[in-house]
This record gives sequence, structure tokens and C-alpha cells, in this order.
Amino acid sequence: MEDGTEGKEAMQARGGGRRRSGGGAEARRQKRRSGAAQQYKFITRRLAPFEVLSEEGLSLIEENAETILEEVGVNIVEDEETLALFKDAGADVKGERVRFPRGLLRSLIATAPAEFVQHARNPERSVTIGGPNLVFAPVYGPPFYRSLDEGRRYATIEDFRNLVKLAYQSPALHHSGGTVCEPVDLPVNKRHLDMVFSHIKYSDKPFMGSVTHPDRAADTVEMAKVLFGESFVDENCVLISLINVNSPLTYDSTMLGALKTYARAGQACIVAPFILAGAMAPVTPAGVLAQTLAEGMVGIALTQILRPGAPVVFGSFASSMSMQSGAPTFGTPEPALVLYGFTQLARRLGVPCRSGGSLCGSKLPDAQAAAESAQTLLPSLLGGVNFVLHAAGWLEGGLVSSPEKLVMDADQLGMMQTMSQGIDLSENGQALDAIREVGPGSHFLGCQHTQANFETAFYRSTMADNNSFEQWEAEGSKDTYQRASERWKQMLTEYEAPALDPALEEALTEFMVKKKQAMPDAFT
Repeated sequence: MEDGTEGKEAMQARGGGRRRSGGGAEARRQKRRSGAAQQYKFITRRLAPFEVLSEEGLSLIEENAETILEEVGVNIVEDEETLALFKDAGADVKGERVRFPRGLLRSLIATAPAEFVQHARNPERSVTIGGPNLVFAPVYGPPFYRSLDEGRRYATIEDFRNLVKLAYQSPALHHSGGTVCEPVDLPVNKRHLDMVFSHIKYSDKPFMGSVTHPDRAADTVEMAKVLFGESFVDENCVLISLINVNSPLTYDSTMLGALKTYARAGQACIVAPFILAGAMAPVTPAGVLAQTLAEGMVGIALTQILRPGAPVVFGSFASSMSMQSGAPTFGTPEPALVLYGFTQLARRLGVPCRSGGSLCGSKLPDAQAAAESAQTLLPSLLGGVNFVLHAAGWLEGGLVSSPEKLVMDADQLGMMQTMSQGIDLSENGQALDAIREVGPGSHFLGCQHTQANFETAFYRSTMADNNSFEQWEAEGSKDTYQRASERWKQMLTEYEAPALDPALEEALTEFMVKKKQAMPDAFT
């Protein structure tokens, strides 16, 4: 599953290469901590997806979604063009309210591809989204940044660049992501240029586009054309972007404007209802699923009206909430049930799906963060999600990006890479030769099979301390937060940027300068 070589990551997520001659255990530990690592290819699962809904249950939720679309409808706010497009497609439009005859949206969605390739500037980093494939992307959207040394503060463009570099160096992150943090030190109307440029310059993995204004989406497309060439962008997907639905049952002109820009350019949109159950949807999983399906189908269908065959992903962000405080909660069982059911609905709709991540409400990368993240990440793998946003670095319900949390989560993503492959039933996996060699009453430590599989038998955590108490104490009695702080700083020290054609960098810089000079700074 490995493909290519990546920077200076401290250890590859599995199969750490050949054993060094000499040096003993400490030499092998140093190799795992600081050696060059192989980048993982996106995951192609060998595990069958876990399903919670029967055929009868799926049909019921699909029927309920059609009822919502026909009887309740959705509001399209301040977007006359989209209203006209839906009316021409056969919808019932009255003012801003749009209702859809049963089956209309599903028939429009039929042209959407079940899977597609998002190309990276380094072809070895391109990813296939859909089918049995799984792509991990880092945290998206937080305005705050927290590190062990500095605590919680507003994020800057330097933080943004560092998070891009860390994602680039992490073998189990297949994607550079998008707004890995919000650089509030830059003008609102110009910061998208620096963010997109940072993904291009400091990483060669695929990346996401800006959606905060249709013009910013258009700028992203233009920068992609500079990088890849205009004809290549027209014929291939090189961008994927997050379009959130304003649940309940509302699309605004900003999100629709970005969606239309990307869809017309043949670039992928993730159409994702953003739901806190109990506030933006009913409190029950079945209710959340029906509303999610109804809302998502509207945006997905619009991409196909604009450009049949345009790549699109059905997204779901559905969390529970504290009924006492109103705060979002993560790692609870109800959102996991929604996730499992949602992936089934997406497969029946015939489009890739996005959900899950390493989500938590904790303020620090502590035990709460680890437990809640695990309870979201594992269902993402087992349920059959294709694109996982917020896979690493998320804290405080999405308000904070953390470099320590990113490297801790990236370690867990490596475990998912191994878990996704299931049980090896090859001759080597069956290990009968080892059992014959050792026989009763002996041990397997020195047998030929163990020696042959010594380096690759088990996933080696980059973060866990499995030494003796005495050694741990002698090394400073450090907890995971402290080790993670040391690790991301070491990674940045060792970072080496991927090669970028100087002529392309100059052209991108020139584009950015012209765009910035054409408008005054705006911070609102």
C-alpha cells in the first residue's frame, strides 16, 4: 500500500524498512523517530462496510426524505439563478421555497460518478475518491490555534503553513486539506490566496479550494489552471471543496455561488449538511438521516444540472449536543449510528461520501480528546466513508487546530491503514511453517517466520511509550502531550519542501500580487 517517498516523517506507519545492522534497540528506536518515511497511498479497504440499516429501514428513510422534499421543500436564499435552474428542471418554485416531485432529484443525480480521481501536482499523491477507497484529510476551519508552549490564541498564516508542512510529512494523511486553520492576521478578502498558495508550495498532495465567496472559488480555479494547465483542469478534477448546507433545509448564496463555480469548472464539491441534532435537525438518528439525505440531494443534483458528470461527494457532519448547555458533543453513540446509516444511503445513491474524522469537544489533547476521536475515527473506517475531513488536528468542537493533536491523530490514522486491510490469509499469514518449526512448549521469538516478519509484523506507534517505567522516568517522565510537542517541532526542523517549478511559482505569485493590488484590505 505504500507509494513514493515522503520528506522526513519520523516513522512510516507500518513496515519500517530493513533492520539496521548493529546498534541494537536504541538504534532501531532512533530510526523510527527520525528516519525518512514512505508516504501511504490512499486506503483501499478490504473490510466489508459495517451496516446498521436493513433494506426495509433504508427504504423507509429514503421515502421520508422524498416526503420532506415534496411537502416541506428547501429555501434557496438570495439566488435567483439557482431558483430558475431548479424550476427549469421540474421543481415547484414559490418565492424562495423549492419543492421537488418524488424521484426528480434522484434522476438528476444519476449522472454523478460513483468514484473519481483528484489529481495532485505530484502524480504519485493523486487519490481516488469513492468505491472501497478512503482518503484522510486534516482539520478544517478553526479560527484558533493551540500548542503546548503558547496555549490558545488566534491562528496566523505561519501556523497555517506549519500545519500544511506537518500534514505533508505525515504518511497516513493522504491529502493536504483546505483551511487547516483560519489565518486571521490576513485580510478576509485576500487570505484565500495565501492559503491556496501554501498548499501548492509546501506540499505536493491534493488540496481543497476556497468557498467563502464565489470570487474566491474562481481565484482557486485560476490558480489551479496556472499549476496544472487550463485544458487539464477542464478535463480532470484537481480541486475538492466543502459546501455546507445551512441546516435545516436552507442553502445560502455564498455556498451556492462557490458550488456553481466549482461544478461548472468540473471540480469536485462536497455537499454536506451541517447538523447538531436537537438544534438543526430532530434528536433521533432516523430523523437526522432523512433530513440529511433530503438536503444533500438538492446540492448534489444542482452540480449535475450545471455540468452532468461533474464529480461530487455526499457529505454528512452530524453531531449530538448537550441538552443542558447546547454545546456540541462528540464520540457519543448516536452520531456513530447516523454515520453508519449515512454511508449506506450514499452507496445506494451512487456517489462517494464524506463524514467522520478525529472529532472531540475537549479543550486539550487529553484522554477525553483521545476517546472521543477514536469513537468517531473507527466508525469512519468501518462504515465505508470515502473522504474523511478533520482526520487530524481537531480540538474544542472544531474551534481549535493543534499541532500536537495532529501528530497524535496521524499516528492513529496509520493504525487505520493497517486495520483496513483485514486478516492476511496468504501462506505467510497462515504461519503454519512457524507452528511446525516451533512445536509444543517452545517459543516463536527465534523461529525463521518471526525473523522474516520482524520489521513488518505489528504497527509501531510513533507516539506511544512502551518502554519500562525506569527508562520512561530516566527520559523525563513525559506524557503524550509533551512527546507530541517535541515531535512536531522536530518534524518542522527536518521539513524539506517538495520541488516546485520556479516558473510556476513565479506565475502564481504574480497572480496573487495582481489580485491583492486590485482591492483594498477587508477584515470583515
